[in-house]
Amino acid sequence: MLLTFEGIDGSGKSTQARLLVERLEAEGAAPLLLREPGGTVLSERVRALLLERHDLHIAPLAELLLFSAARAQLVAERIRPALAQGRIVVCDRFYDSTTAYQGAGRRLEDPAWLRDFNRRVTGGLVPHRTYLLDLDPEAALHRRSDRRGGARSAPQDDRMEAAGLDFHRRVAAAYRALALEEPARFLRLDGTRPADALHAEIWQDVERLRARNPGIP
Repeated sequence: MLLTFEGIDGSGKSTQARLLVERLEAEGAAPLLLREPGGTVLSERVRALLLERHDLHIAPLAELLLFSAARAQLVAERIRPALAQGRIVVCDRFYDSTTAYQGAGRRLEDPAWLRDFNRRVTGGLVPHRTYLLDLDPEAALHRRSDRRGGARSAPQDDRMEAAGLDFHRRVAAAYRALALEEPARFLRLDGTRPADALHAEIWQDVERLRARNPGIP
């Protein structure tokens, strides 16, 4: 079973992905936690190229193709083998990020083109459930600022985070549109709620999904 977490930077999706994996492990399962881009040697190198702040200019289409190349490698090398073993795969971002960030944020391509392209990149692999942590971009920006201010060693914004408020507004709107288009796959969650309350709701949903798929540990 493939479970993905989506949302703008600062929405809390990474925290919820980690909490879910910890809960699954406590229940005796052997989940696989992955992040995008990343998870393989190639994908991690692409991640560094795409997200680190540097003077290298990356054109929008090149950005989309690099993210997609990292995803194709991750699916082939890590996700499909884990699913074949009956493991639950939890992925911090998947192809919906490309639709939201490169499609809407960068204003690159129309949704129909991206939908077909994303399916080709993953070989038709679609998440069983996508958890969307919905948070206003302004609130997410304050969270990221607080995170940096709370620890001297906190990292600076990466290329995506530093793209500007209007960019993130387009991304957030695209995510909400995706959730409306695929209500059977998406579970849209209020990102302003406490982390433990969000985790409880996600866990209840995962238990329902597992009940429908008894062969998954």
